[in-house]
Amino acid sequence: MKLEYETYEEAKKNFTWDERWEVFDGTRERFNIVHECIDRHPGGDTAIRIKFDDHRSETYTFDEFSRLTSRFAFFLEENGIDFGDRVALLLAPSIEFYVGMFGTFRRGAVVIPCSPLFGPDAIAFRIEKSESKALITTKEMANLVDEGVRKNLNIIFSDELLGKISKMKEHYEPTTKAKDLSMIQFSSGTTGAPKSILYRHGAITVAAPVVKFGIGLKNDDNYFCPSSPAWGHGIWYGTIGPLIFGRALGTYSGKFDAETFLEALEEFEITNVSAIPSHFRLVMKSEKLENFKLKLRTFSYTGEAMPLDLFDFVKEKIGVVPHCIYGTTEVGPIALNYAGFKDWKVKPGSLGKPMVGGKEASIIDDDGNVLPPGEEGQIALKDDKGGWVRIGDSAYKDEDGYFWYKARADDVIISAGYTIGPIEIEEALLKHPAVEEAGVVGSPDKDRGSIVKAFVVINCEPSEQLKDEIKEFVKTRLSKHEYPKEIEFIDEIPKTPDGKIKRKILKEREIERKGG
Repeated sequence: MKLEYETYEEAKKNFTWDERWEVFDGTRERFNIVHECIDRHPGGDTAIRIKFDDHRSETYTFDEFSRLTSRFAFFLEENGIDFGDRVALLLAPSIEFYVGMFGTFRRGAVVIPCSPLFGPDAIAFRIEKSESKALITTKEMANLVDEGVRKNLNIIFSDELLGKISKMKEHYEPTTKAKDLSMIQFSSGTTGAPKSILYRHGAITVAAPVVKFGIGLKNDDNYFCPSSPAWGHGIWYGTIGPLIFGRALGTYSGKFDAETFLEALEEFEITNVSAIPSHFRLVMKSEKLENFKLKLRTFSYTGEAMPLDLFDFVKEKIGVVPHCIYGTTEVGPIALNYAGFKDWKVKPGSLGKPMVGGKEASIIDDDGNVLPPGEEGQIALKDDKGGWVRIGDSAYKDEDGYFWYKARADDVIISAGYTIGPIEIEEALLKHPAVEEAGVVGSPDKDRGSIVKAFVVINCEPSEQLKDEIKEFVKTRLSKHEYPKEIEFIDEIPKTPDGKIKRKILKEREIERKGG
């Protein structure tokens, strides 16, 4: 099979992006995610492993997965969901979630992933922006959807899904091309509402080299990724990535608990994990590691920096070296610490080196000049016209070509692996009757990297009770990871002459106040 390089130097010399197509059965003219991830693999092999927060576990084979997604594709067709129509998913990881996602892919419709942590505003924005025709969710979570939005949707209750499709035919042949739209993911930004990122069926070919080179997935690995499949890491490298190579996806459903997570790793005999550092920070704090017999041999992480104390814990107590994967939702993989190469040397804390075979990556200054090793600037990728496209992160490159992350160059907040845009939170805050103005930044936090902090101008008497009320107000309207963990009442929000919030000033206050 292609992509089976043993060393970084070998891959750097020989790998080209055209090679990724040789991993798959399909061509640009006939290509579907479901065929490549499910139908072409041995039917009796395990395709899905789910660990629930109540300690239950479920497994499903590729044959079961194929039949269920075919039935659901027929169900969508019977219910008027046409090729290219949008289908929103508002579910925690479950068999219904995966049948809904991959059944929609099989039909040729378009998946709109929505996190179960979302509140009414966040859900309504994604459904309306994508013009979704259907929503797959639970009866309980359906109440989060505003009545005005709900009346225009075909709501498919997951509680009834498997029963409703049980009599449908079991073989639905997909007809999509590589260029056909498969999914719209929303990425938080700083200059407006969340941005919609369009993915085609052929996008999974980009994931394949990252899974082999960066995550280091082997043909005999048992794989697990506890990241939510409503977000980029959980979608591409938690769900689609392992399935490309016929390895089961392994997922965690519900409120994360370190002991239950460790239980899953032992029960499923997991050998390869990709996670965010916060998951293993909780493992370290739990002091439960010694109660479990793990078989881990490969570990990769993304979403946030890994502190050196946590790096040492994973290396010394678990016996695996953490490998960083760095990229963005918009442009994909940028730099990797290559877990798939036996000659790769990890420098603790580094982002690794640029993706082999990818666009040229470098560190540039404000004028677009490439900076020498050791000088801090912005990470940028060379575009097709020879210019530089800034990623939005500041970093430097060392003498060996490793990238070292310094900070976000914009206002995006990275908290416990989540990428959070302040605009959406500020808009939710302003809907509270007591709030006149609001500015949101990331405040340094030892465990999460940053937490969401809101500076608020109010029209009434300040109190701790009001702070709690505002937090709960935002929590119920947006994601539970997005609400401000801290609120500070101030007299005036610093702004530019044209009215833009000077978040840099607010952020600097927090850094100075917390000393980091």
